[in-house]
Amino acid sequence: MTTEEISNRSGVSKATIYKWWSNKHAVAVEAFLTEMMAEAPDPDTGSAREDFRRVVRGLGHFYGGGSGRVFAQLIGEAQFDPLVNAELHTHLVAPRRALMRTVWARGVARGELRPDMDPDAAIDQLIGPMLYRLLLAHTPLDDASADAMVEGAMCGFAV
Repeated sequence: MTTEEISNRSGVSKATIYKWWSNKHAVAVEAFLTEMMAEAPDPDTGSAREDFRRVVRGLGHFYGGGSGRVFAQLIGEAQFDPLVNAELHTHLVAPRRALMRTVWARGVARGELRPDMDPDAAIDQLIGPMLYRLLLAHTPLDDASADAMVEGAMCGFAV
C-alpha cells in the first residue's frame, strides 16, 4: 500500500491525504477502525456471553474479509516501526479493548462473570485466537469458530 494507491483509489490528492493523516498507516488504521466498528459494535444484548459472541464474530468477519490480509500486514509492520505500532495501539487496539472491557464490566455487574479475573487476560483469551488464525491463516475465521472460542473461554469466565 502506498500513498499514491490510496490517492488513486479515493480520488483525492496526496496533499489532502497528508493534510488529514500523518502517514499512509494512519489512513489504514482509521479505515480499519471504521470497518471494525461496523462489523463489531457494542451489542449490549443483556448477556455477556452473547455480547462477546457478537463482537468476536464481528472480528472474524473483519479478519476474514478483504481487509484482513492488509490488517495482518499492518500488524507485521508494527513490529518494526514504532510509529505504526503507536498508531495501531492508539486508534485500533485501545478502542477494541475498551469495548471488550465494557462488556466485561457489564457481565461482572450482572453477576455473569467472575469478578476475581483480570479483564485484560480474559480479553486476550477472546481476541487472541482470532488474531492467531488471521496471522497464520491455518483455520477458518467463520461464525462457528468464533462461537466455539467464546464458549470455551466462557467456561473459565462464568460464575
